[in-house]
Amino acid sequence: MKNFWQRLKKPFLVLAPMEGVTDFVFREIVATELPKPHVMMTEFTNVESLMSKGFEKTIIRFKFSEKQRPIIAQIWGMNPENYYKSAKLITKLGFDGIDINMGCPVREVFKMGVCSALINNRPLAKEIIDSVKKGANGLPISIKIRIGIKEVVTEDWAGFLLEQKIEALIIHGRTVEQMSKVPADWNEIGKVVKLRNKISPETMIIGNGDVNSYEDAEEKHNKFGVDGVMIGRGIFHNPWVFEKGNKNHTPEEYKDVLIKHLNLYEKTYGDGRNYHIMKKFYKMYVNNFKGANQLRIKLMSTNNFKEAQEILS
Repeated sequence: MKNFWQRLKKPFLVLAPMEGVTDFVFREIVATELPKPHVMMTEFTNVESLMSKGFEKTIIRFKFSEKQRPIIAQIWGMNPENYYKSAKLITKLGFDGIDINMGCPVREVFKMGVCSALINNRPLAKEIIDSVKKGANGLPISIKIRIGIKEVVTEDWAGFLLEQKIEALIIHGRTVEQMSKVPADWNEIGKVVKLRNKISPETMIIGNGDVNSYEDAEEKHNKFGVDGVMIGRGIFHNPWVFEKGNKNHTPEEYKDVLIKHLNLYEKTYGDGRNYHIMKKFYKMYVNNFKGANQLRIKLMSTNNFKEAQEILS
């Protein structure tokens, strides 16, 4: 049985898939230098790109190490046949699971009729799920969703997906229209737990939205009954978000992890990936300590690895 979800102690914690964030390097830093979550996910990866002639540029998203396990590949797209082929590839690469993105609220993606737009296209959603199952050869399938587009339709949408007998369902407690502008509605997530108990008791329910500490995740588990909690933006507020106990960390600890992140980024990508992508992490590591603002301003003005490394040395 390949379903690792069933072996996790509850409540388990999951690092959310984030575009331009949860690449190989960031996951490796989280896995080796920071408190590691129980499950990790890749960036969003498009199945059409995976099956195109230039797939070499896309497949780098699927690089992972043994330290990152259990590791899930998250995919999105339109064509069920490409989902099937991508699932076969993901299985061959040795991933522990596959997540189907049916929750991305980005307008350009929504207009394509994929991800969160699949709320309005149940036949295609089912065809995609069936195609992934066929190609996954028994790997557990999870799906990440939102609770509606404009109107909240949590139970209708989640109920439909639970009927597909997937291994895990991840619910972000906002609608597509709400983006991240309002607090996540965990009461809606709690409704899915009750629904799961009736429709598909074996399916893991994972809540997502506004969780910023291990203790907060435990509270959500106790109050709403979720099996696990997914944390995304919370790691930008606190790199030690998966640590139990809300411990204080010194500026030197932050700086040490940043240097390791910077060096691994350079070693992994060299000139093959834009250095400026690394800058989004500077606020994460250089924050909430004396002199942080001045140091961050200096780092944000850098143009390459060498300049940043000299400032931090």
